[in-house]
Amino acid sequence: MQSKNQYNKIIYLSLIVTTIVLIFVSNTLSISYKEALNFFHNSSLLSILTNISTTIFGQNDIALRLPFLCFYFFSVILLYVNTKNFFKYQLDRAVSTIIFMFLPGVLSASLLVNSAIVVTFCTLLYIYYYQKTNKHNYFFLFVFLFVDNSFAILFLAIFFYSMSKKDNLMIYISLILFGLSMGIYGFDSSGKPKGFFADTFAIYASIFSPFLFLYFFYSMYRLGVKNQRSFIWYISVTALIFSFIFSFRQQIYIEDYAPFVVIAIPLMVRLFFHSYRVRLSEFRKIHNFFAFLVLITLSLNIVITIFNKPLYLILENPKKHFVYKYHVVKELSKELKKQHINFITSSDDKLLLRLKFYKIYKGKKYYISLNKLNDYNYSFPIEYYGVTVATAYVKKI
Repeated sequence: MQSKNQYNKIIYLSLIVTTIVLIFVSNTLSISYKEALNFFHNSSLLSILTNISTTIFGQNDIALRLPFLCFYFFSVILLYVNTKNFFKYQLDRAVSTIIFMFLPGVLSASLLVNSAIVVTFCTLLYIYYYQKTNKHNYFFLFVFLFVDNSFAILFLAIFFYSMSKKDNLMIYISLILFGLSMGIYGFDSSGKPKGFFADTFAIYASIFSPFLFLYFFYSMYRLGVKNQRSFIWYISVTALIFSFIFSFRQQIYIEDYAPFVVIAIPLMVRLFFHSYRVRLSEFRKIHNFFAFLVLITLSLNIVITIFNKPLYLILENPKKHFVYKYHVVKELSKELKKQHINFITSSDDKLLLRLKFYKIYKGKKYYISLNKLNDYNYSFPIEYYGVTVATAYVKKI
């Protein structure tokens, strides 16, 4: 009991500290064009969440991202609660939760305005209910239908799981829900067929960290071969397989699949520790080396995900930075306000929409461009760690 309480303290303290760090990190980001579209124009769940939060806490980057940080916080708690009776040892349970907590993909999802972390939370909530009652919740499934298009994967996973359990009622219900999801959101099959399998594999590797994903991939295969196919296994493997199948033809939105994949981290951790403990200490060298390798690469990915601006020091083209579209605009808006430039126009509508979040509105007195103008009145270089990553040019009209 004392050991359990110690691990509880470690998990909750780690989660609180991580969430506080992420709140500070969220204040270093600028709103992206897609986020601005969700905030100002779309009528999705993301629009509702961000507008409610900014109405309460003010129109700033922390308030914009706060709902998703909350979903992250409660997703970690749900995963920890869901594994209460899953592991024999509390250490294993703590390790699986910490890995999930620090997955680069999960950390990124908590900082960005997208549905991934919302879907992760909803799926973990559904699993919690299912584990407690051993029954499916029709109300949850119906609500999920209108939350996001990616829940079509969950409906499909329930269909396959119900087939294995010979649950005829859920077979029909899951098929109906899947059909309704396809009818509401449709299926994008446009464009010229082109293989993106390698790209999808690389994205998963960045979400997990490379070596961790390789072992995760092996774990799902191993559990399937050994016929240890739980409800969570069906959800994760269904998302994984269909994401790769569709990537043979077109580029997929990884946000539609990754939330269902990452929830299976406890399955991987249990398999690893079982394989580790059945061996004598002299035969654990490969496991120790692999664990060390995963720890190093995961730690590196975490640092890069959270503290990414120093990467500009080594990049020749700042626009190649993987978070470039979440930078520059907030700093630019501050520079504009220093010169009392609050109304501006541009041929770059995306830039104008992003600036609008920082209360730089569309007007006809000044013209702004991120490309050098022949005649300009002001230039605003945006620098990170002494590196100029963008320069805005402004002229009076």
